[in-house]
Amino acid sequence: MKKHNVLYFIAIIASLAACKQPMQETRPIRKNVMESVFASGVLEADNTYNVTAQSDGYLVEMNFKEGDIVPKGKILAIIENKENVLNAESAEELYDIAVRNAQNNAPSLLQAQTSVTIAEQKMEQDRIQEQRYKRLLEQNSIARTEYETTLLNYQTAKNNYEAAVQYYKKLQQDAQQQTVSNKAQKQINQTVLGKNEVHAAVGGRVYEKLKQTGDYVKRGDVIASIGNANFIYAKVNVDESSISRVRVGQSAIVQLNTQKAKNYAAVVWDILPSFDEAQQSFICKLKFTEVLDFSIIGTQLQANITVGEQENAVLIPRNYLDYGGFVRVKDQPKKVKVETNFVSNEWVQVLSGIDENVIITTTNIK
Repeated sequence: MKKHNVLYFIAIIASLAACKQPMQETRPIRKNVMESVFASGVLEADNTYNVTAQSDGYLVEMNFKEGDIVPKGKILAIIENKENVLNAESAEELYDIAVRNAQNNAPSLLQAQTSVTIAEQKMEQDRIQEQRYKRLLEQNSIARTEYETTLLNYQTAKNNYEAAVQYYKKLQQDAQQQTVSNKAQKQINQTVLGKNEVHAAVGGRVYEKLKQTGDYVKRGDVIASIGNANFIYAKVNVDESSISRVRVGQSAIVQLNTQKAKNYAAVVWDILPSFDEAQQSFICKLKFTEVLDFSIIGTQLQANITVGEQENAVLIPRNYLDYGGFVRVKDQPKKVKVETNFVSNEWVQVLSGIDENVIITTTNIK
């Protein structure tokens, strides 16, 4: 019995407390409104790329600092890699030797040419001897076996001469091939040696310097990042539920976290064609249509992209919408379910359920 009395007492207290809650009321209004999609992101320079090391070694020179404007091709850093230097020097020397070996006065070619000359002289002597013995044979002055021996000597000398000529040509071909091979190896090693120098592939401003003189770097390590200082844009993330409403050319208002009291006009410049797994969102680029007086890359920002306009829309203050999409209509005992379109921090667009002729109430004063 006592338990029921306590519960009854608590119910009375709760009812009295509810009765004392302040109440506000208003009417829905009709107004032309702009629909927008919220997106957050950062400032980024166009064509930003990473300058990476192409060889292993110590950074012995760093010819830039953050904020520098560097032209295309500028040597930004030098990596000490002695192996590349030695390989380039060796390849240069081997190429020079190959070039000398391919010349007509090269020792091996001179020796082969001498062999050709001697073989040619021997062949000519044996040819003359064969012709003389042939005439003697026709005059029956010698035996046929003597002529045949002379003929065999001539044929052997001729074969030796032709073999000497072919050997000389082969030496020439081998020397030329060696020259070509060594020249290619020289160029390869020169290219590898050139990777000890880190160049700016595209001109721009150095936005980040990630290594210092004396650091050891490996191939692929990022040394700095460079971007186009003349084109700063807002890179923003748009969620999956909103991206279908965003189009290139739509206007936007951007607010930097460093200057929250100021708005910058922009337009949607690009929508990347793939979903960003890391950010779990779609990436859009907004181009500013007015002068940006704060251009530090990486500055966080918020943007509202205008995706449409609603004419004569029914609006109610945000605090009049209860959980679940219900509103309280004055003099009606039950809450009314409404269909909404967009919900902002201050306003809610109502599509159906009430109109501007009713009075709605709330105790959610805050």
